[in-house]
Amino acid sequence: MNGMVNVGRRNFLMTGAVLGGGLILGVYLPGCKKTGEEATARAEPFVPNAFIRIDPDGVITILCHKSEMGQGVYTALPMLVAEELEADWNTIRVEQSKVAPAYDHTQFGPMMVTGGSTSVRSEWERLRQAGAAARMMLVSAAANRWKVAADSCRASRGFVIHADGKQRFSYGQLTSDAAKLAPPEDVQLKSPDRFELLGKPLQRLDLPAKINGQAVFGIDATVPALLAAVVARPPVFGGQVKSFEATAAMKVAGVRGVFPIDLGVAVVADGFWAASRGRDVLRVEWDLGPLADLDSARQGQQYRELAANPGAVAAQRGDVAKAMDGVSLTVEAVYEVPYLAHAPMEPLNCVADVRPDRCEIWTGTQMQTGDRDAAAAITGLPKEKITLHTTFLGGGFGRRAVPDSHFVRESVQVSQAAKVPVKLYWTREDDIRGGWYRPRAFNALAAGLDAAGMPVAWRHRIVCQSLMKGTPFESAMIHDGIDETSVEGAADSPYEIPNFLVDYHMAPEGVPVLWWRSVGHSFTGFVKEGFIDELAHAARQDPYQYRLRLPRERGVLDLAAEKSGWGGPMPEGRGRGIAMHESFGSYIAQVAEVSLAGDGKIRVHKVTCAVDCGRTVNPDIIAAQMESAIVFGLSAALHGAITFRNGRVEQSNFDDYPVLRMNEMPEVAVFIVDSREAPGGVGEPGVPPIAPAVANAVFAASGVRLRQLPMIPERVKEALNANA
Repeated sequence: MNGMVNVGRRNFLMTGAVLGGGLILGVYLPGCKKTGEEATARAEPFVPNAFIRIDPDGVITILCHKSEMGQGVYTALPMLVAEELEADWNTIRVEQSKVAPAYDHTQFGPMMVTGGSTSVRSEWERLRQAGAAARMMLVSAAANRWKVAADSCRASRGFVIHADGKQRFSYGQLTSDAAKLAPPEDVQLKSPDRFELLGKPLQRLDLPAKINGQAVFGIDATVPALLAAVVARPPVFGGQVKSFEATAAMKVAGVRGVFPIDLGVAVVADGFWAASRGRDVLRVEWDLGPLADLDSARQGQQYRELAANPGAVAAQRGDVAKAMDGVSLTVEAVYEVPYLAHAPMEPLNCVADVRPDRCEIWTGTQMQTGDRDAAAAITGLPKEKITLHTTFLGGGFGRRAVPDSHFVRESVQVSQAAKVPVKLYWTREDDIRGGWYRPRAFNALAAGLDAAGMPVAWRHRIVCQSLMKGTPFESAMIHDGIDETSVEGAADSPYEIPNFLVDYHMAPEGVPVLWWRSVGHSFTGFVKEGFIDELAHAARQDPYQYRLRLPRERGVLDLAAEKSGWGGPMPEGRGRGIAMHESFGSYIAQVAEVSLAGDGKIRVHKVTCAVDCGRTVNPDIIAAQMESAIVFGLSAALHGAITFRNGRVEQSNFDDYPVLRMNEMPEVAVFIVDSREAPGGVGEPGVPPIAPAVANAVFAASGVRLRQLPMIPERVKEALNANA
């Protein structure tokens, strides 16, 4: 699957190129012409398009152009193809595609990228059409052999069957004939009521390799004569190397060389330990740059001062100021969230082998086109001479979709300088301190309630760094001083409040920030759902009933409330909190059941999650994604924060940037709303509701309102004492 050794016919086919009389449907990749006579002479695969290869033995290989990082695309996307292909699921295999225009994202533009919970949403039509086209060609091939009309034949579980029920051909028997046919102009898709695979909990195709250890992650990649490399980077973001002394590093056994690169100084050695020891004794003098005095406390005050004045208007209806004059009750609050590291279990890494005439890269990446293009720019080689192999990713969450391709650039630069293939390692400390965080955000809110306790005015002011500034998406995502990702989930709140205003201050740059699982929704969900809960309690109304405002949201709210036993008895000292959020085309409601220990530690006992993600592909994958999102969100809600002192990140590893431990894991129950709507995302939408559900449950259990993340014991005890 890793494509590291075999560079012959099978891997060439992975680019969508055609051999043996095959053809490309809707895409053209050069260098692939064969005559019909050659195809007949050899039993070659049937390659109807860039996504499918059917071998004469009946094995069907789906070329997956999305990065598999645990989210299940190696199963969900083949299911889309197999459904329309009428394939036997037991014959389906999956391989990672190479980088080619055929695999460009259908929504994000001319790039191969995995992100935004778009894999199924963006491929729902394209991959089904690819499967349907192949099916129609196979049916036509069989009909031609039988000399009958194609509509007298049908496809089922890897066979084409004649109407008489006695004659049949397997797909493998039809590869040569099908390869000679032109693709259909009018592709007919199945109606959903005829789906046999979609909506079923089929076993994941990537599981066997991951269970038996054959799966190759980036950290596993190897090539002959490979050396290890680590990089000494500035201790402060924006810093630069002034000078370095490599004598001590070169004396470490196994160190082969020390090389300056754009982002620091690299140490290359026979293995990781030698390279790391060499870096430890490397003497570097740094120019720390303008952020040398960055301090989280002072930054927080700066954000608070910015929020004292109106910002750029992101969303507005009615007249909030006028409406606030006549309300029965005003509620105000400030919510704050910190920088967050992605902290995937597999730290960043990349193997690069730069030669005078070519460059090969092996890495777990979410942004293949950008990484390939970065390597081409560094080496001066044409893009077609850059081969990027996407391995399995040991977690991504956005961290491996970096717009500047820095970890790939580092590896390519080191290999180019050392003139050997290298595996660049980021240690856990490198990764936690290395930046590209979810931005810090300050939120000031005010709402006015009418005599019935319902909000008639809502104002939400956000101070946050821009995620999109300086990225390829800047022109599309930043308008009139508004970064759309910084206000998403707030500016498009589903609550029907007649007078509504969201404005935004773009905070100063410097700390590198990046999309983090659920992006802006990761904090706007906490803020919006925490504040709406405050309004419900201020109005002395049930928080669940208070939220019942829109029909589709009501489906997940009702389901989560019902399955959690909302309103029913609980053990003494426990509280339930509810939260609902829409993101990436899906609607999620979660109910958390929590208690507080004497030391202020929050114990989450149970989370009930209801999800409406439109049509389902694989319910087991949806449930797994919700479970993982809840774990990810709880880690941030209860523990996660990146802070600065004297310009330096204070955290370094899981001892001071902890993730949820097994003994903290709550019971999780996931329920899927039966929906006929178009598919929504499932990789990220489960994150936003969990923090507010927990915070709201803490209030229900203790009367303490937590508006700042993370909800660490010290902060909880402080709030309890203030509330006493």
